[in-house]
Amino acid sequence: MDKHGKVLIVDDNMDVLLSLHMLLKNHVEKVQVLTDPQRIPEFLSSLDPDVIILDMNFKRDAISGEEGYEWLQKIQEIKPSAVVLFITAYVDTEKAVRAIKAGAIDFIPKPWNNNKVLATVLSAIELSDSRKIASNKGAVSTLSAHREPIGSSQIFNRLKEQCHTVATTDTSVLILGENGSGKDVIAHYIHENSNRADKPFVSIDLGSLSESLMEDELFGHEKGAYTGANAQKIGRVEMANGGTLFMDEIGNLSAPMQQKLLTLVEKRQITRLGGTKPIMVDFRLICATNAPIHKEVEEGTFRRDLLYRINTIELHTPPLRDREGDVIELAEEFISLFAKKYNKSHLTLSDDAREALLAHSWPGNVRELLHTIERAVVMAKGSVICSADIPMERVEEGNTSTANEEMPLRLEELERVAIRKAIERSDGNLTQAAEILGITRYALYRKLEKIKL
Repeated sequence: MDKHGKVLIVDDNMDVLLSLHMLLKNHVEKVQVLTDPQRIPEFLSSLDPDVIILDMNFKRDAISGEEGYEWLQKIQEIKPSAVVLFITAYVDTEKAVRAIKAGAIDFIPKPWNNNKVLATVLSAIELSDSRKIASNKGAVSTLSAHREPIGSSQIFNRLKEQCHTVATTDTSVLILGENGSGKDVIAHYIHENSNRADKPFVSIDLGSLSESLMEDELFGHEKGAYTGANAQKIGRVEMANGGTLFMDEIGNLSAPMQQKLLTLVEKRQITRLGGTKPIMVDFRLICATNAPIHKEVEEGTFRRDLLYRINTIELHTPPLRDREGDVIELAEEFISLFAKKYNKSHLTLSDDAREALLAHSWPGNVRELLHTIERAVVMAKGSVICSADIPMERVEEGNTSTANEEMPLRLEELERVAIRKAIERSDGNLTQAAEILGITRYALYRKLEKIKL
């Protein structure tokens, strides 16, 4: 198996360092351990790690995690693209939310499960790779990186036909659908079947950006535009010149950013932050959201004139529960994908595993299925994936009426229950909890703040 990725582990406990080194050394290219966080800058330069596993407490009996936050900030100052995993014995929701806000991508709890740690680290290495590609290639995707969306159900085939029809034009497209239903896949598919297919496909997830960063990401900046702007930066809109610009989570835009986007769509020109010269841009715009955007227009929280500009054609991605027959087809494709990733071969689904997959309602849609299959592949002990390898909550026969009677009906309380269950199911891992819920980590911690969970 080809080993890939360099990992730096920083912890003052030699037993922790030894255990993680032994676990990871056969799966990654290089593992370096440190007990002294003061040497982090040195190893960021000499090792250039893809992933940093960082302890949150280096003083005896410390549990606040303040040292971890301080070192995370220093790491980001030296290497803004760094992928950092916190490791700590003291994980709680408040600390997890603060860590993700600060820029960590996940937690490794002490004590840990080896399979979970390995999957988390390998996923973090993939994230590091994608950040490097985005940095080097301007977040540009190419035709060879994507294939036809998976699924042959009647409702999904109808959507693919609509995509082919739309792709032949340059009109703006708005894709509506639940989280995890594949809106980004459909956006790629339209681009790949358009006359811009050999040009850049540039995406930006508006739901993962704070408003203070959004304008810089979209429009870029000139050198010296603000403190820390040491070089010119090309924004995503400019990167998409000649190709397709995909704006996900468009419903999250604030009123000021809606005005800026309206101006962009109308004039097809940008000005970098700190710049004075307008730059003309030519792009095909595709937007997506899971928000009830027409309702937001009626309520006055989303501009009607902007909606008219972005939804010349409106497409709807069906939830997985409505795609009869596609669950097993998708599951088998994902098994093939993750079997290769984790060096397992000839994995198949048992009959009871198929029944379990078909019986589940998939509230997180395709994204939930993807991560469910990944966990099943990691946990499978033989060549057959059984229902026991698929960790899903199931409604037991005969109890559905009771469950429905006891279920709260207020939307806010339903959301609170769903978030609490997702966090419990993921053992406090907010990345996995967000995946279960079918939302971004940024969206999850905003919801945690809103409902004060």
